[in-house]
Amino acid sequence: MKIGIICGSHRSNSQSGKVARYIENALLTQGLCDATWLYDLGGNPLPLWDESIWEGDEQWQQILTPLSQQLKSCDGLVVVCPEWHGMAPAGLKNFFLMWTAGGELAHKPALIVTVSTADGGSFPIAELRMSSYKNSRICYLPEHLIIRNVDTVFNEDPAQNKPDAQEYFDDRLAYCLAMLKEYALAFRQIRASGKASLETYTSGM
Repeated sequence: MKIGIICGSHRSNSQSGKVARYIENALLTQGLCDATWLYDLGGNPLPLWDESIWEGDEQWQQILTPLSQQLKSCDGLVVVCPEWHGMAPAGLKNFFLMWTAGGELAHKPALIVTVSTADGGSFPIAELRMSSYKNSRICYLPEHLIIRNVDTVFNEDPAQNKPDAQEYFDDRLAYCLAMLKEYALAFRQIRASGKASLETYTSGM
C-alpha cells in the first residue's frame, strides 16, 4: 500500500507543506500504508501546461515521466490545498491538467484536505470536486478535512498548538486516513477488473 500526498501550495515553507508532512508521518506511524510519496509544489513548481505535452515533447517528458511513475505506483492520494483568494491555487489546478490518458490518477481514491489561516477552506473543496476529476478520473472520498486556523495546529513544537483543536484534528485526521486506506484497498479491484479502461473514452463528459 502506497499513498501519495500532493501539497498544492506553490509557496516555500507553506502551512500546507507543514500539514502535508504531518499527514505523511501519521500515515506511517499509524501503519496505514507501507510507503508514502510527498510531492510539494512549493519546491517543485511545474511549467504551465501547453499542447506540446500531447506531442511527446522531450522537455515535458523529462519533467513528467518521474512524476508519472510515482503516481502510478500510488494506491490512493491526499490532496492538501490552501485557500487563496477563495480559490484553489493555480499551480494545483495546473498539476491536474498533466494527468489524463496515462491513467496516473484514474480510479484512485483521494482525500481532500484544505488549509486556511482563518475560518475559510470550504471553497477549494467545492472547486476541486467540481473540476479536477473529469479527465484525470480521480475519485474523491465523500469525507474531507478542513484545517482552519492552521497556525494553531500541527506544529512541530507542541507548545504552539491549541490543545483542544489539535486533539480534534488528530482524531478527525485518523478517521479520514483510515477511510482512505479502505477505499484504496477496494479500488484495487476496480482497476484490476479491466472495466475501467481509458482507451475507449480518453476524456470524461
